[in-house]
Amino acid sequence: MQAIVETLFDTVYLFSVITIGILMIRKSKGNRQFTMFGIMAVILGGGDAFHLVPRATALCTTGLENFTVQLGLGKWITSITMTIFYVVLYHIWRERYQIKGYKAATAAIYSLAGLRIVLCMMPQNAWLSADAPLSWGIYRNIPFALMGLIIIVLFYKSAKENNDSSFRWMWLTIVLSFAFYIPVVLLADVIPMIGMLMIPKTCAYVWTVLIGYKAMKKEIA
Repeated sequence: MQAIVETLFDTVYLFSVITIGILMIRKSKGNRQFTMFGIMAVILGGGDAFHLVPRATALCTTGLENFTVQLGLGKWITSITMTIFYVVLYHIWRERYQIKGYKAATAAIYSLAGLRIVLCMMPQNAWLSADAPLSWGIYRNIPFALMGLIIIVLFYKSAKENNDSSFRWMWLTIVLSFAFYIPVVLLADVIPMIGMLMIPKTCAYVWTVLIGYKAMKKEIA
């Protein structure tokens, strides 16, 4: 039952975000903000596919324990693409609200992204092992969470200051994605059912993408 439900959910998710991303790239009419949004959606779906496709294959065949390397490699790639996702989202914020300056914020985002990628590349993560250490899962997610926090604050303040109804909940989608993701990092190995929180986390990202798509439909004739 888990194999069927999870595989169907992941298939719909990947197809939806990648399709929406491609549509946004094609229909953005040169609008830089929405072109970046489309690219971001494709990065999201494409990156997640490296983890979700092997997971679905494992669930529908011989089990997760026989796909340790493929799943670990997928998580590794996804950790990098999600970092890029937030860097692009930061630039969407700058473009949407025509932000000038904010050099400290830019430096912080790029520094945290760089640190996150370096930490993800360290062999101590043991991505391809069935016994990956929890400690390194925490280390690599500290800069990631800080990136998210910065972007949450920026979108919240800018949407409020500009009375931006289209993006008024963007900050909340990011809050929810981290709220569902962090318990998985900390507890999934001890309480496997916690892993189910990845489903609402994924829904939060779909909401992020839909906010951009609906804004494009509204703002580009």
